[in-house]
Amino acid sequence: MTKDTAVSLWDTSAAEADYENETLGDVTVDVAIVGGGFTGLSTALHCAEKGLSAHVLEAKQIGYGGSGRNCGLVNAALWLQPQKVREKLGTLYGPRFIKKFGSGPKYVFSLIEKHQIRCEVTRTGTIHAAHGPSGYIDLKERHEEWQRLGEPVDLLSREQVSDMIGTNHFHGGLLDHRCGTINPMGYCRGLARAAMGAGAAISTGVRATKLERDGSLWKVETDKGTVTAKAVILGTNAYTDDLWPNLSRIFTMIHYFQLATKPLGPEADHILPGKQGLWDTGQIMFNIRRDAFNRLLVGSMGKVIGSKDQGLSHRWAKKQIARIFPNLGQFEFDEAWHGQIAMTPDHLPRIYELDVNLFTPIGYNGRGITTGTMFGETMAGLLTGMDRADLPLPMTALQTVPTAPIVSRIYQSAFTANQVLKAI
Repeated sequence: MTKDTAVSLWDTSAAEADYENETLGDVTVDVAIVGGGFTGLSTALHCAEKGLSAHVLEAKQIGYGGSGRNCGLVNAALWLQPQKVREKLGTLYGPRFIKKFGSGPKYVFSLIEKHQIRCEVTRTGTIHAAHGPSGYIDLKERHEEWQRLGEPVDLLSREQVSDMIGTNHFHGGLLDHRCGTINPMGYCRGLARAAMGAGAAISTGVRATKLERDGSLWKVETDKGTVTAKAVILGTNAYTDDLWPNLSRIFTMIHYFQLATKPLGPEADHILPGKQGLWDTGQIMFNIRRDAFNRLLVGSMGKVIGSKDQGLSHRWAKKQIARIFPNLGQFEFDEAWHGQIAMTPDHLPRIYELDVNLFTPIGYNGRGITTGTMFGETMAGLLTGMDRADLPLPMTALQTVPTAPIVSRIYQSAFTANQVLKAI
């Protein structure tokens, strides 16, 4: 498979080598895994470590979807406040989910360390910044709950957050010491390397076209052969297609875009000097971070409109950076890209058993790095005798969101309007 263009900046800056293998033929394994992102590769790694033969089928390239296109913030838990997660999941699953996914960054960092994954990792935390007074009230409520749970999360005043970010634009913030940043494509490729080292197989440029039962087994037909397996895991999340009926209609798909500057000099040293990643409390979320090469990345919900050096998104990014960091001076952009996020109605992920030995974890709501990694571990456990009562959240019946395509278009219109408004 020949790449026409890079997936993102991370595609070209990652230290971990890309992997391509279009050969397949007809193979038989314990587990067939569709999707070569965080979920699929983590599932393959953990299955192989448990002695299962696993084969990953990726239609494009490793990290082609959201895994290679996000901004690289390794955050804990969900967008939702912990107390709201507990309300939605109940007294049994709520605390369990919060505890397990609150430790998600720690688990990701442990895999990076164990497998020596070269992904520009930082462990100095992330900052949830208040976009206004109402946002600060929300952060205070979150802080109170994380403190009650004994987690290392600090509430920052406006003065404190200004010192940490290098601007007085925000009204306060939460510093989550559990978290950090990575080059997400580097991490994804590192998971692929680790999975193959453990004995898993990966085929790229191989699209799964049909999925059907054959007695007690599953057959995954592709454009380059057939995989026969005892179990199948669909790890496609926001890039889910029609391989399984209606699965792509259980979430609302939204886009999220990023622009990265060219490497900056000492003039940018005052911006996030601790290299924390940042996202804000705005209804249309905004993020900022610096990478290992001193590029400044800014992003928000929506698509890239235009190119990296002209068009609406370019004007939006220029204005945003100038507003927040007026002393930065002149800069140019190096790259621009967008990816897809699967948003569920209640902002909680799902684990579905679509049929006997056919599972999918899905609906990550923008928390793919930790959620995909940890669900990979969960899927491997499920296939090797894990008690379903010990799952981090209950399996639920597949429920479609009939209005999802319409809502997705409405969101995109709102995100475009936001770019227009803030580009003026």
